[in-house]
Amino acid sequence: MTRTVEKVNSLLREDAEMESALESIREHADENGGEVAWGDVSDDLTSGQWGRIIEQGVLVDGNGGFEIADREAFDEALDGDGDDQPLGGVEIDPEASKWSQWDKLAGLTALLLMIGYMSGTVRNAVGNTMNVFLGPLDANLPFYAVILSISLLTGLASALVQSNVMDPERMGKYQKRMQAVSERTKEAQKALKEAKERDANEAEIERLQNEVDRVQKEQMESMGENLGMFKEQGRMMVWSMLFIIPLFLWMYWKLRASGSQAVGGMEAQMILPMIGETSLRDGALGPMPAWIVWYFLCSMGFSQVIRKALDINMSPTTD
Repeated sequence: MTRTVEKVNSLLREDAEMESALESIREHADENGGEVAWGDVSDDLTSGQWGRIIEQGVLVDGNGGFEIADREAFDEALDGDGDDQPLGGVEIDPEASKWSQWDKLAGLTALLLMIGYMSGTVRNAVGNTMNVFLGPLDANLPFYAVILSISLLTGLASALVQSNVMDPERMGKYQKRMQAVSERTKEAQKALKEAKERDANEAEIERLQNEVDRVQKEQMESMGENLGMFKEQGRMMVWSMLFIIPLFLWMYWKLRASGSQAVGGMEAQMILPMIGETSLRDGALGPMPAWIVWYFLCSMGFSQVIRKALDINMSPTTD
């Protein structure tokens, strides 16, 4: 339905007299059992208007003439209901993507925790606090196993946060709208290019140029409104970081900031795939320490397994 509404609205914008032409087509279609022929409406519209309506796909072949492709959408657009169609024909509530006070507080807290990577005071405070909970785990497992356990916790927390904070259906609507507006822009530019190649008259080229300008303006408006998609992703990220950063800071504090004896000897050794035996503090991928590489490998694996196990689908839904 949306595509027919867009096509009718496009015709109405192109030609001020198109409304009466479409009204005539609808009237004769009602009189003739849903079909209309050129002879029925030749007194009410020009051959150019008739050809343009067929070219746009508003009229399609019927049994003995032409019929309206989507009568419900045709009526909706022609009666004025389609004038307020949302961008790309997709309705999205912008209020739903706004951050609440709790979201902003979570973002501020995550930002303050990130200072711990640069500030020894914050790092030590977070490290000592988290050590109350993670100390027993560290005392009973090699540190690479501790990292494995933490990656499981962060993977679970991240999956649960994403399933409760991000709305796949709304994200799908943003993607659908971007795709619809982009397609309309390409179609308008293609029509203009073809008109120029066949040396169309100036009036047609001007009309098509105006259509290109209009859809490009709509595309820019759509890009502005689609900032809501980034708000959705940002909200998901800050809530995830609120769980991940303290645990990550504790590992950093334990291995780097609390002294070389915090994790020592065989506790700091492990065998990494394709690298072999290495110290958790040594670089594994360039300057990136082995413990970070090991954490990310475990975290990515556990995240996929957890989403499958809990049937958490984070792909945008466009249905």
